Amino acid sequence: MKRFLTPLFTFCVALAVNAQPVPATGSPVLRADNIDEVVSALTLEEKVHLVIGCGMSMGSDSKFPGTAGRTYDIPRLGIPSAFLADGPHRLAMASKREFDSRTYHATEFPSSTTVAATFNPDAAYRVGQALGTEVKDYGMDVLLAPGVNLMRNALCGRNHEYYAEDPVLVGKIAAAYINGIQSEGTGTCLKHFAVNNQETNRNNNDSRLTQRPLRELYLKCFEIAVKEAQPWSVMTAYNKVNGKYTCEDRELTEDILRNEWGFKGLVMSDWNAGKDAVTSIAAGNDMLQPGQERQYNAILEAVKNGTLDEALLNLSVKRVLEFVVKSHTFAGYNYPNETDLKAHAQVDRQIGAEGIVLLDNKNALPMAAGIRKVALYGTTSYDMVPAGMGFGSTGFGYYTVSMVEGLRNAGYTVDKDLLNRYKKHMADEQKRLFPHGRPPFSFTPLPRAEEFLPTAEELAAQVKANDIAVLTLGRVSGEGCDRRVEDFLLKENELALIKQVSAAYRAAGKKLVVVLNICSPVETASWKELADALVCAFQPGQEVGNCIADVLTGKVNPSGKLPMTFAVKYGDAPSDANFPFDYEFKLPSFAMGTGMNFKSDKKEEKPKEPERNVDFTLYEEGVYVGYRYFDTFGKEVSYPFGHGLSYTTFEYAVEEAAIDGDRCRMKVSVKNTGKVAGREAVQLYVKAPKGGMDKPVKELKAFGKTRLLKPGESQTLTLEWNVMDMASFNEKSSSWELAKGEYQWMVAASSADVRCTTVQKVAKARKQKVHDAMRAQVPVAVHPMVKR
Repeated sequence: MKRFLTPLFTFCVALAVNAQPVPATGSPVLRADNIDEVVSALTLEEKVHLVIGCGMSMGSDSKFPGTAGRTYDIPRLGIPSAFLADGPHRLAMASKREFDSRTYHATEFPSSTTVAATFNPDAAYRVGQALGTEVKDYGMDVLLAPGVNLMRNALCGRNHEYYAEDPVLVGKIAAAYINGIQSEGTGTCLKHFAVNNQETNRNNNDSRLTQRPLRELYLKCFEIAVKEAQPWSVMTAYNKVNGKYTCEDRELTEDILRNEWGFKGLVMSDWNAGKDAVTSIAAGNDMLQPGQERQYNAILEAVKNGTLDEALLNLSVKRVLEFVVKSHTFAGYNYPNETDLKAHAQVDRQIGAEGIVLLDNKNALPMAAGIRKVALYGTTSYDMVPAGMGFGSTGFGYYTVSMVEGLRNAGYTVDKDLLNRYKKHMADEQKRLFPHGRPPFSFTPLPRAEEFLPTAEELAAQVKANDIAVLTLGRVSGEGCDRRVEDFLLKENELALIKQVSAAYRAAGKKLVVVLNICSPVETASWKELADALVCAFQPGQEVGNCIADVLTGKVNPSGKLPMTFAVKYGDAPSDANFPFDYEFKLPSFAMGTGMNFKSDKKEEKPKEPERNVDFTLYEEGVYVGYRYFDTFGKEVSYPFGHGLSYTTFEYAVEEAAIDGDRCRMKVSVKNTGKVAGREAVQLYVKAPKGGMDKPVKELKAFGKTRLLKPGESQTLTLEWNVMDMASFNEKSSSWELAKGEYQWMVAASSADVRCTTVQKVAKARKQKVHDAMRAQVPVAVHPMVKR
């Protein structure tokens, strides 16, 4: 990480970070009820300081090394800094501090994708509550999380942070996570607002799309989270949307976020996002992070010469102060500088296991009582992936439980000879991959060890010595770069390993279980029949090995559901062609900077022609993302959205369905008809009547999850949503329109497994006018795959 400090920030940092502000005599002292008075008492220079962060460093000038930054403090008015730390699945800070012998650990919680796979807002709340506690216990004020951009494409580098391909699932899980964090008095920052669906050239990429998918998909996630949780802050993204940087787009920030959705909090930029500081403030982007001297000078000059109305600056300053007075630091909280790591590890283990998805099972799981000896294959079994990479995580907790440890903890014997063979192989791979030593920190994925293939003699001995084979395949991704199509496919030696192990163990009447410890979908269709069970673990956090073992052994009955579709092959989704799937992007040396941050002595070159999928990306698929495309156009998939098996079976029955004014309600009885206790996630899809706008064949509108049901036990879930949630966005009239007619309400176990259907009639069409905002500036064609 490049150190970025200017004289402005040297002064800012020189103020004692942990000292309580001492107000000047006769000056107003900041309180929650006198913010307007304090704004009036500020000098112009102080106001400008408050809308700019205090610089970024991972070193000793931040409160704790490894944290993201802070707001400006003004002791003479009793204004302290609020301290910001990155997320979303761990409190990002260094474990060691200068001249301090202690080690400060933070829990690595499940990735956002894993949490979404629970289909359980309560699970998200519990993860959020534990994270909020850790942030508070370590003296920080705000966690820069969650990320709620839609999973538009399987290869996005930050999919592990972005929950799901459906906006209702994303929004509801994010809202619960935010409410959990903020229940501890810790702030959140909803990000990256908006349409930030690729990392390649993220600082300058222009997301080009029409208003309908923008409203129905990419903004809907944020809308739900804002309305149901009111995060303290929202972070604008690096990218442009329809030609404007998001931090400079007043239609996005003021018209939609604040005016339409009723957002009350602070808007801040992503770190070094955008081009023009004055335009950002005028657009309602209240605080520029981490802050630059050139931004300070530009805003100060603009107010002095009248090109920036001081009233707009005052409004942003007021929002900054409203943000600060809610903080632990402002309250003078005496933080313990330690947290309950054991309790939080239990939260990780429970939620991590709940988010595991059983994709296929040919009577291989749970492992039979007679199985005691396990042969572990795949380098990932010995080097698990707890979480994704990025500034929000280094990709490892203060510990990571391997499959070896997880199975041993569960009372199984792991083949020691095979373990030793892998230890030697992986040591050799480390020398090959990192001849000068493994880097201590990276926010982009490091190369992982290649698989090795046992000889026929070794394999025969392993089959004879063990009762079952467990083979783990791993994938990791991170911010700053996207995955390439090769990462979606299995490598040749991975496929060869599966084929050899499958054939050898099946020949002996024994089973092969394949575990996917992955960040985002991989290709499964061509080889899944070789496995007797296929488990998608995603990234369950630091307890990963224990989480997986709990599911394999039956200690936990799997109840996770896929938050995205697993396509048969890359290219099957209409977004696939409009994504940099084969582009190798080199991240700039200062990863969070853009071209606007530094002046160059080089002679300006002639601007190059914008490159498709790099400088701009066309969202030609419109609203047909994920299952909305696959189900509507009858495209075969490997595993559908919402899919997930159990060790038991469930029966659904509709008890009640009604539209009551502006609310829709369906009561669904779920009965455990199997032989073991389990939980079930129920999904509610709606099919609109013909005669309105062209729509997907079904769209998720609600979901719920049962408690642990014993065999024969039932529970009634009440699923609710707003009538206008079934509306579509009409670009011609800039309005949400609900067509009259008969709507099919479908209760389902996945998007492809509808169990019950009822019909509800909307007698009268409805229309809700909104701002005509963020129109596409260039034509966006309709992709041939979604043409009717």
